Amino acid sequence: QVQLVESGGGLVQTGGSLRLRCAASGRVRLINDMGWYREVPGKQREKVAIISRDGSTSFGDSAKGRFTISRENQNTVTLFMNNLKPEDTGVYFCNMEVKREGTLHFSNYWGQGTHVTISS
Repeated sequence: QVQLVESGGGLVQTGGSLRLRCAASGRVRLINDMGWYREVPGKQREKVAIISRDGSTSFGDSAKGRFTISRENQNTVTLFMNNLKPEDTGVYFCNMEVKREGTLHFSNYWGQGTHVTISS
């Protein structure tokens, strides 16, 4: 099986920075897209940032210009969040498209979520 373990959430003041990290473990053969999504009560989970295997990135509108995303190694993705605002508050979920050892297809995996709270 494959597990995604997130770390780095917490409470910061407006204008501060946070780094979220997600590592995949288990029988991982290959990972395509790695990304982060945010969930707040009453709204659908929304894309924050995605990085593809070739290094290309895409960001949600609220993240553009303030967040960056990088693949630190084959199984780890990091989201760097700067100039944080209260509206960035939410639960952040890591997502990866993973091909497990011994399989021919990619499957979608989610982390357990990490809380980010930005105080005004």
